[in-house]
Amino acid sequence: MDLSTFLELVNRGALIEGGSEAHAFMHGAAQEALQLVAEINTGYRAPDEIRDLLTRLTGQTVDDSVAVFPPFYSEFGKNLRLGRGVFINMGCRLQDTGGITIGDGTLIGHGSTLTTLNHAVDPAHRADMIPAPVVLGCHVWLGASVTVLPGVTVGDGAIVGAGAVVTKDVPAHTIVGGVPAKLIRATGFGTAADAP
Repeated sequence: MDLSTFLELVNRGALIEGGSEAHAFMHGAAQEALQLVAEINTGYRAPDEIRDLLTRLTGQTVDDSVAVFPPFYSEFGKNLRLGRGVFINMGCRLQDTGGITIGDGTLIGHGSTLTTLNHAVDPAHRADMIPAPVVLGCHVWLGASVTVLPGVTVGDGAIVGAGAVVTKDVPAHTIVGGVPAKLIRATGFGTAADAP
């Protein structure tokens, strides 16, 4: 299996069976990602060095406007897309195997976690994984220690309060918070037509 075949599989949400060829490919690809993440997190790295390492990690050119404060964690890398002007604060964990897209101007607070894989409920198949992408729109702000679960889209301009666990889509230009995250109000900026 090669990268393009694996990405086609996960990007259509196909099951990754434990012990399968896709599962083995994922674990092998993780080793390269872990090596690059270790380079990012070892000692001081200038912002240009971090962007160069992120370009190698993602396989995509990372714009000069992107800033990441280590430590930073990603277990796959090749299914992570960073828009222009993205800022990722210290201690964030991005499980991007199932696909993570972070839109332009988005801010991610300390210690946040974005997850894209669920394990099977049946204990006999617990090693199986179901990929589902996370999409953060443009100008989203995740507060510190936010967790976003697989399959969630956070709309443009939305704010997610610190410590929230986001289990379902967040409409554009709204503020959510809590566990699980619930609508607090519209932001009052942009178009809140999508807000409930």
